[in-house]
Amino acid sequence: MDLLLILTYAAFCIALFKIFRIPLNKWTVPTAVLGGVVLIGALIFTMNYNHPYSEVARSYFVSVPVIPVVSGLVVEVPVQSNQLLAKGDVLFRIDPTPFENRMKSIKAQLVAAKGDLYRIRELIRRNFGTQRELEAAIARTDDLQAQLANAQFELDNTVVRAPSKGFVTHVALRPGVMATKLPLRPSMIFIPDEGQYFAAWMRQNSLLRLSVGDEAEVAFDGIPGKVFEGRVKSVIAVIAEGQVQPSGTLIGFTGSPPAGRVPVIIEITDPDYAQYSKQMPGGSYGQAALYSKHFHHIAAMRKILLRMSAWMNYIFPFH
Repeated sequence: MDLLLILTYAAFCIALFKIFRIPLNKWTVPTAVLGGVVLIGALIFTMNYNHPYSEVARSYFVSVPVIPVVSGLVVEVPVQSNQLLAKGDVLFRIDPTPFENRMKSIKAQLVAAKGDLYRIRELIRRNFGTQRELEAAIARTDDLQAQLANAQFELDNTVVRAPSKGFVTHVALRPGVMATKLPLRPSMIFIPDEGQYFAAWMRQNSLLRLSVGDEAEVAFDGIPGKVFEGRVKSVIAVIAEGQVQPSGTLIGFTGSPPAGRVPVIIEITDPDYAQYSKQMPGGSYGQAALYSKHFHHIAAMRKILLRMSAWMNYIFPFH
């Protein structure tokens, strides 16, 4: 955006020299250059302080790794990529045979345990049994009841269902694959239907005049020539560069780490964005400008530059 200002000023000076036939000499040229340095420098400083801009902005979405509760052989995958699903729709099925067999085994043991419990109670009623035998039989019956409930839980979870409304993307799971309950190897990635979050990565000194509710504008690389209105929804209170986790290593100075940028969440309120949002994939890249309540006339210049940047996306769509 600084380059746009310089090019605009250069074009203005060339036009001024041509129209008014100003001679090029050791006085006029340095005056134009020095005037440009002062004018553009003051303009950039005022804009960055009151109406910061970020060339690094992106829409983010939440993904949920689908990890089955039980491990087993996949026998059916009825879901398709990017198919809208309701909560509870089947994602895939695991072969239930070993879990059904376990259910049958526990049920048989439970029947025997209940028969044994009945026999001991009858013996106690006739003064032939002991309280210790009764307590052991009750404990075994309760244990088998718990095992049966757990086996039923595992059998029910051989059918893996959608956790909420949303869709599965990049479905690579096929029947015959062994699905495991290891958290490091999800079987699918589920995308909840909860919308996207647009974050502009602002320099830390851009937060001097920034506050929640300020006006914002967003331009996407994938939608050249369009600028969408919005507002500052929130400013994330921490940045990744400063996080510390429990470990056996002390924090030390290992060089000059990057300063890091602050993520500012922008809510896009422009009604025109609805017709474009469906064609924009999650993770779309863009730029954003924030406008404080100070120096409104300078904000107009920032808006012009953002629109020029949006139009440049037609020429440089892959920058």
